[in-house]
Amino acid sequence: MGNPLDGEISGGRHRQQVRVYYEDTDFSGVVYHASYLRFMERGRTNYLRLIGADHRALFEQAKAEAPGFAFVVTHMTLDFKRPAFMDDVLTVETAPVEVKGASVWLAQRVMRGEEVLVQARVQVAFVSGGRARPIPRPLRMAMKADQESGGIA
Repeated sequence: MGNPLDGEISGGRHRQQVRVYYEDTDFSGVVYHASYLRFMERGRTNYLRLIGADHRALFEQAKAEAPGFAFVVTHMTLDFKRPAFMDDVLTVETAPVEVKGASVWLAQRVMRGEEVLVQARVQVAFVSGGRARPIPRPLRMAMKADQESGGIA
C-alpha cells in the first residue's frame, strides 16, 4: 500500500521516518522548532493518502460536492520535550483521537527511537467555500477505524 516514502499504517497509527538535514536546524545544529511543523505536516498528509485520500482522487470526487475544498489546521498544541540534531532519523507518528462530522483531532509525536521529542494535538477541519463541511464518508470511516484500533498512548 503506497510507497516507502509515505510511511505505513499499523495498529491504528501512521509512522513515517524523516532525516534531519542542515536546512532543518539552527546555527547550533539543533532542529529549529518550526521544522517539526513541516515534519508533522508530512505525517498528516501521508496518513490521509494511505487511508484513501489521494489528493488528486479526492479533489476530483469532492469537486462537484464541495468546490474549493481543503483540509485546514484549526488548532494545534505542541509540547517540546527534547532536541533533535542534524542527521538524526526521526519517526513521525500520527493517529486520530476524535473524528467528528467536519473535523478530526489527531495526536502526533516526533520520536528518535523510543524517545519522544515533540508531542502535538492537532485539529484539522474539512472546508469548502470558506465554511466547514462534513468530511467525505469513506475518509471519515477510515479514520474512525484507525481510532478504534489503536492510536497513540
